[in-house]
Amino acid sequence: MGTMGDVAVLVVDDQRPFRLAAKATLARTPGFTMVGEAADGSEAVEAATASGAELVLMDVNMPQMDGLEATRALLAARPGTIVFLCSTYKLDELPASARTSGARGYINKEDLSPTLLVQLWAAATGPSATDELLTG
Repeated sequence: MGTMGDVAVLVVDDQRPFRLAAKATLARTPGFTMVGEAADGSEAVEAATASGAELVLMDVNMPQMDGLEATRALLAARPGTIVFLCSTYKLDELPASARTSGARGYINKEDLSPTLLVQLWAAATGPSATDELLTG
């Protein structure tokens, strides 16, 4: 786990450059610590369990097991984990099944920033949080 009180974050993406960008963003985000990474959806559940991740940044399109299937499997194994889908899609271009995957937020990869992470985490864990995919 990260520093006491930090949100432990796992980054799941088949593109190493995005994993590195996410790591750099997390390093600049107070209260968040990257505790692991996985290169595909099939590694995500094991990596989340091994790392104790509380938040998973999950790519949508990956070989072998896509991010939507991986999100469902991860949440079945670790129901308390929060997943934010990440992709280059616009929100309205996401597959319809994204809304029923159990993910609690969506981040366009180009928009990943400390401010957005903090805002989405607060929305996903705050008193008015819902189990539906955030649309903001």
